[in-house]
Amino acid sequence: MQKIFYEVNSLDKKCYEQFHLSEDILMEHASLSMARFIENNFKEQSSVLIVCGSGNNGADGIALARLLLGKYHVFLCTPYELKSAMAKLQQKRTHALGIKTIEQPLACDIVVDCLFGTGLNKTLDEFTVKLIQKLNDFRGYKIACDIPSGISKEGHILPVCFKANTTITMGALKSALFADGVKDFVGKIEVASLGVASNLYEEESNIFLLDKLDMEIPFRLKTNTHKGDFGHLSVIVGEKKGAGILACDAAYNFGCSLVTAITHENIALPYHIMQCHKLPANTTAIALGMGLGNYERQEIKELLKNPLPKVIDADLFYDEIVLEALTQNSVLTPHPKEFCSLLKLCDIANISVEELQKNRLKYALMFSAKYPKVVLYLKGANSIIAHEVRLYINKYGTSVLSKGGTGDVLAGLIASLLAQGYTPLNATISASLAHSLAARLYEGNNYSLTPEDLIAQIKKL
Repeated sequence: MQKIFYEVNSLDKKCYEQFHLSEDILMEHASLSMARFIENNFKEQSSVLIVCGSGNNGADGIALARLLLGKYHVFLCTPYELKSAMAKLQQKRTHALGIKTIEQPLACDIVVDCLFGTGLNKTLDEFTVKLIQKLNDFRGYKIACDIPSGISKEGHILPVCFKANTTITMGALKSALFADGVKDFVGKIEVASLGVASNLYEEESNIFLLDKLDMEIPFRLKTNTHKGDFGHLSVIVGEKKGAGILACDAAYNFGCSLVTAITHENIALPYHIMQCHKLPANTTAIALGMGLGNYERQEIKELLKNPLPKVIDADLFYDEIVLEALTQNSVLTPHPKEFCSLLKLCDIANISVEELQKNRLKYALMFSAKYPKVVLYLKGANSIIAHEVRLYINKYGTSVLSKGGTGDVLAGLIASLLAQGYTPLNATISASLAHSLAARLYEGNNYSLTPEDLIAQIKKL
């Protein structure tokens, strides 16, 4: 996993003060990273439009024009008066090489956005809005320098932003790049080195980006085993029976040896799923909440008090009895609306879904600070896992998963790993990645995935 930072100005300052690297040196490395990306991906003599702002983000772009000169047809557009000392210095260098600027952007094979960096903190004016819209209308391959222009450091769009195919961010990953609202605009994210290795440039962080290597699949490495070695999950099957059955099936197909559906009536189940009216004595984990409906409330309250590790989902986030489980080793898997209800029940915040979506990291951290034992899995385009005031972001979410029942599959996957002895955090990280990556393996049309398709893909990981 990689570290993510809210801001990197302090990291740049460390380079100046401790490593004696000047602002000019860092800028040269930033621009060189963009130049190398273009040289590695586009043939020489392609046309390149570089649109620069008045500050240091613009200075990066002006330096890029100098580095590409001679290999590419470079068009440098500076629609604003240059203000930063570095931008003026870079312009002096390009003028010495004979690079002239243009006032209006024109269509090119490659379009590089160097208008604003992460310091943007106000709504864009009408001129800039039209400029960005014009750049977005161009058909060329689009590259954003540091962060697509129009995105604030909080990850808000003000009110439009450059739509990049690739964002080359400087020095380290920024949290704004992983806000749900900007996922369709940042494209592929590359980190540019600024002249020192990442382990020297970076400091401590409490936000991390998950990658595929963080997924620990429950492969069976021993051969002398039996079905009692791999856990027994009990799933509470409520009023909407399909949800619980999907969780059961997902758990069984993710390595859990024994899965029991707890229900007060006899229901049709796959042959490999057991059925019982009460919790079996050898249960190693519990999953409840999916499709719960009007289940016996006192019984649920007792289950929430049970010290066994558990996954809690869906309907329970609207009932104050969920508070019973917030001092235990529980995993909570709310979607945004459910999380807003949970925040209110916990007396943390009374906010709308819109407010939450603008500040997902903030509220996940607030919840984790109050309930450090709990693992929170906040669903979204970039799902957030919070535990002990540390955040882990899963960037692999896809619209393929925007279907009813896929959340029940996720609950089953997490619960399966809990039953097999994973810690709540490791179970959530591994199941989350398995869930997302399995969806990405699906070969059908992206609107057609069913929960059964998703479970089938889980088997292929």
